[in-house]
Amino acid sequence: MRTITQATRVVKEEVIGSDFFDDPHKYYRRWRKNGPVFRVVRPNGLPHWMVIGYDEARNLLADPRMRKDVTELYEILRSVSPDGKGAGASEDLSSHMLNSDPPEHTRLRKLVSREFTGRRIAALRPRIEEITKNLLDEMEGKDEVDVIEDLAGPLPVMVICELLGVPYEDRDDFQKWSKILLDADPNVDTAAISQKMSDFLEGLMVAKRAEPGDDLLSSLCVNGEEADRLNTKELVAMAFLLLVAGHETALHLIGNGIYMMLKDRDALESLRANPDRIPAATEEVLRQFGPVGWATMRFTDEDVKIGAVTIPAGQLVAISLDAANHDPKITPEAPRLHQVDENPKHLAFGHGMHFCLGAPLGRLEANVAFTQLLQRFGGMRLADPEFFPEWRLGFMRGFTSLPVRLK
Repeated sequence: MRTITQATRVVKEEVIGSDFFDDPHKYYRRWRKNGPVFRVVRPNGLPHWMVIGYDEARNLLADPRMRKDVTELYEILRSVSPDGKGAGASEDLSSHMLNSDPPEHTRLRKLVSREFTGRRIAALRPRIEEITKNLLDEMEGKDEVDVIEDLAGPLPVMVICELLGVPYEDRDDFQKWSKILLDADPNVDTAAISQKMSDFLEGLMVAKRAEPGDDLLSSLCVNGEEADRLNTKELVAMAFLLLVAGHETALHLIGNGIYMMLKDRDALESLRANPDRIPAATEEVLRQFGPVGWATMRFTDEDVKIGAVTIPAGQLVAISLDAANHDPKITPEAPRLHQVDENPKHLAFGHGMHFCLGAPLGRLEANVAFTQLLQRFGGMRLADPEFFPEWRLGFMRGFTSLPVRLK
């Protein structure tokens, strides 16, 4: 463990071990004793500052001094990780609204925000219910299923493919590529995977321009004033963001929620008997077991003081949504899912201008999936009572398999 001396205090540099992803809260509980911010080095060697306090995280998520401009961000990434192991997706793929500042962020978000209004998302409910029913129909008659593979995975992928106009038959490729790019495994050539994803999305944009359909990507390709219309690079990056975020987040929200219910039989049975309580339970899943462990990387535009620590200008900062949501100052004790009386305070979808655009869609998909699954298979149980998830190795908080016995 190294230390960094500041005028106000000594900041320890914590090295994250490979066991971090199995139980990050073991680390957070220890780190919290020394304050809400510290230095870490990820398993892939990337150093940065980490914020874990709820109030500090919420404030910084909306702080204009925390910048996200992709060009400057990647310059800093290359300076601290010359081999590029900390970057994940390529700079071109990452040049989307989540990695931009006003006024560019304002322009990009405006182009898609009209597709994610509460009314438009609510109108998708019948189709989401139909897709869920069909997936559960396919599970009927089986003794054992993998609810990640058979429900939590395909449901949001089908929905986002239909919304964006992406061929569903291509799902295996882009799901495989997105997992690699989000995990940023130092042993994988992410540059080659980024190129495959870029080629796929650029080909899709060419097809949309030639024969536009009634979908979001076609609309982005052909509509809008000339000054606002997205160029090819922007279209590819926007498609990457919407496609990946549109299925990864909901996948893990659904998977994590099912796992929590299976670990608490009383909660499962109570929610099955009282489905009107499922939306509140979904919010508690988001707080306790949210699908995004860390918000995407930011950097300081100037010196930023947090308590006794000053983060210098030009430094990478990760905000742990997972740790902030477990801050004992906010929620001293975690309620069980069926005992949630009101929506808990949480940052699972972020805060400020980068608040997740697809949050209403993810919530709707999870609520429908939980409701129908409990109605159809209320007697389900873990295939292995001692099952322990194999966690993702990046900022997504979820797992790839959840074997369940239906009978």
